[in-house]
Amino acid sequence: MRKLFLILAILFLVLSILFTLLPMGTIAFLPIGLALISSLVLLKKSAENQRRLPNWLLTLSAICSFVVVLKLVFIKDKVEVDKKFEQQKIETKIEAKKELEELENDLE
Repeated sequence: MRKLFLILAILFLVLSILFTLLPMGTIAFLPIGLALISSLVLLKKSAENQRRLPNWLLTLSAICSFVVVLKLVFIKDKVEVDKKFEQQKIETKIEAKKELEELENDLE
């Protein structure tokens, strides 16, 4: 049973690190929480001399959680208006209207 929780804790920790590094937002808390739970269960199932790895897993999970919280607090999402794209959109509409008018004139 200990090996199962060890594998789960490591797997969820790797996912936590990936989700922390990628811009995933609060969805990164899901693997972090699962890594913390697996690490805690692993810590309870381990003997006194086998508790070094679960402690490291707990520490790394807590660090990932802290980094995600810092990213949420200090990094703001900004949406900028692309003026070139807006101008192209307007020009495309004008060209489409001209083409439709030309087609109407050709049909008459």
